[in-house]
Amino acid sequence: MNALDPRSDTTADLTGPGSGAEWTSRYSGAVMDTFGPPQRVLVRGEGAYVWDADGRRYLDLLGGIAVNSLGHAHPTLTAAISAQLGTIGHVSNFFGTPTQIALAERLLELAAAPEGSRVFFSNSGTEANEAAFKMARRTGRPRILALEGSFHGRSMGALALTSKAAYREPFEPLPGGVEFLPFGDLDALEAAFAGDPVTSDVAALFLEPIQGEAGVRPVSASYLQRARELTREHGALMILDEVQTGMGRTGSWLAHQLPQLGGGIVPDVVTLAKGLGGGFPIGAVVAYGHGPAALLGRGQHGTTFGGNPVASAAALATIGVIERDGLLASVTAVGDHLRSRLAETGHPLVVGTRGEGLLVGIELAAPVSADVASRALDAGFIVNPVTPTALRLAPPLILTREQVDDFVAFLEGLPAELALPTDPADLTTEA
Repeated sequence: MNALDPRSDTTADLTGPGSGAEWTSRYSGAVMDTFGPPQRVLVRGEGAYVWDADGRRYLDLLGGIAVNSLGHAHPTLTAAISAQLGTIGHVSNFFGTPTQIALAERLLELAAAPEGSRVFFSNSGTEANEAAFKMARRTGRPRILALEGSFHGRSMGALALTSKAAYREPFEPLPGGVEFLPFGDLDALEAAFAGDPVTSDVAALFLEPIQGEAGVRPVSASYLQRARELTREHGALMILDEVQTGMGRTGSWLAHQLPQLGGGIVPDVVTLAKGLGGGFPIGAVVAYGHGPAALLGRGQHGTTFGGNPVASAAALATIGVIERDGLLASVTAVGDHLRSRLAETGHPLVVGTRGEGLLVGIELAAPVSADVASRALDAGFIVNPVTPTALRLAPPLILTREQVDDFVAFLEGLPAELALPTDPADLTTEA
């Protein structure tokens, strides 16, 4: 049997003989060209490493874009998924399951959500943000605020909140009423809320504590705190997109809980996904308190697969391992080690770092991130050239100091000439 035979029923059929070139050719003939050709065809993983179809090993410093919290093939996670699937794999949303209920309770606990808070489960971060968009609409107010540099997803509502013109323009007209404020600009934030709070027409402010797609840019604590004050004064929702930053990625369960990112604020809504299921698709909306929790009533939103027992079991297992193995403290320590080592390199190409925990942006002296990422891949490291002058790292939370040192040694061995731009105008690219 082979992978094209409908009778094939083993994973071996998909990981056996076949070169990367052969699989890439088949990919191009079968998969829509929305991502371009795959950089590699990966066939297995273990811990923080993956292997391609040609047998080469890579240190996965992207983690499926902040998804594989526990790395690959984690025994606790795979056992939990298998056990749940062997018990009950899916039910309609006419019914509840113990795993779904237990996960909702755990998320409310980790979020320190007050009495009356509730959770809605989705399948992805885009879906979670789509639900939050609908919650904002339910206030009856016309204006929704978001930040320049934002990325909230690709569905129509989530895309309306995403500032990048190249993503938006092919699908316009998008749902209206969204205004984009300059990133981190307190004066612009104040101006957006100008007027009598009693008659305010602002429904919600959406923002990411750290913008991932814009180059790993943290919002300041003062900005988050003032945003909370203004939204509360004007009766608007403060909606935090923690799809990428949540579930331990920054060394705290939620990034906004960190002192340096506005610790102490209580939002109205938080969206989660990516690392929540450790690699199994699941998203969530946490509504804080009775008011936000009641914005979507019966029949006003839904999903077939959201909160299914297997996804819920995966999320519970992921949370359990993070707690059991002390990964929040490890994320902080290893992230600090990474930033410290990068600061010590002395390589002219590396000019700074941003982010918290194991969500790290490496700022480069020249717009050569794609070249560096290609060289890294050839050397056995997976990184993301998120902007022309920045690399994004979002590795598994199990990353070790030794693995960090291996990657930094690769950076230190890059040609110094990469730091010399061929065109000074290229350096104007915002990161």
